[in-house]
Amino acid sequence: MTADAEAEYDVIVLAGGGARRLGGADKPGVTVGGRTLLDRVLTASRGARRQIVVGGRRPTARPVIWTLEIPPGGGPLAALHAGLRHSRASTVVVLSADLPFLDGTAVRRLLAALGSGGREGVLLVDADGRDQPLVAAYRAEPIRRELALIAAEHGGLSGLPLRLLTGQLDLDRVAAEPLAAYDCDTWEDIVTARARIREHGNVLDEWITSVKDELGIDLEVDTGLLLDLARDAAHGVARPAAPLTTFLVGYAAARAGGDGAQAVAEAARRAAALAERWAAEAAEAEAADDEAAAGPGGSDDREAGRNGPARSDEGGSR
Repeated sequence: MTADAEAEYDVIVLAGGGARRLGGADKPGVTVGGRTLLDRVLTASRGARRQIVVGGRRPTARPVIWTLEIPPGGGPLAALHAGLRHSRASTVVVLSADLPFLDGTAVRRLLAALGSGGREGVLLVDADGRDQPLVAAYRAEPIRRELALIAAEHGGLSGLPLRLLTGQLDLDRVAAEPLAAYDCDTWEDIVTARARIREHGNVLDEWITSVKDELGIDLEVDTGLLLDLARDAAHGVARPAAPLTTFLVGYAAARAGGDGAQAVAEAARRAAALAERWAAEAAEAEAADDEAAAGPGGSDDREAGRNGPARSDEGGSR
């Protein structure tokens, strides 16, 4: 699937349900890593032309189209039908709102698999081999067709299981990356998700993504580049220079406009070069100070200083 084709998809996020196993809590609004589960799913699908959320309105970090299934609480088929009423794309990505580890890579894999074959949909398959029809990409026309047939046969869509739809579609499957299909049905699942994002290998990327969402920044950040810059500023200038320098790099990139990632890289390169020059001057000054302290006699004078004053031949034993 080309980049242009990928840009034409819509996402439908199913954010309803009673969350009985969470004691009736507003599951899409539960936070993991300071972001709601719904916001995390919206970030993963930020490449969509439209983001359509089926469920009760709540604050979100991104603008979305809100809708409700008829009747409210009518189940996944009714919710999907409600979402499709607001979509004109030929491809729709359908996601549940409780996927804390879903990322853009998983969404792109689904779209690529759908675009490279002639199937009517592509489902993610979890580590246990189970189909995940709410982590999937579908062609819109076959879904509309089958929903109409199901509604005619059953007198509506309310309360019907999703398998009535997926069982009638020609589907392909792709294996999920670890945790991509992890969903939160219980408080134990929530606690596990919160602990995982704070693990050493995950916490920095999670934090950067959270900050970008909070500030409304849609920019790929070269974390390694900025960490190297912070290290150079801290070592070559002073420790407080690290956060101030990275702030100024971001400000300079914003003023430069254009390609944000390229602007950050260029500003970081220039600041890093400045920090290197600063460190070189400091090293030269330190070397000069050491040489001055040594005096004209160099190391011999220093050695004499450690061993006390030199003896005078004239002093003798008199």
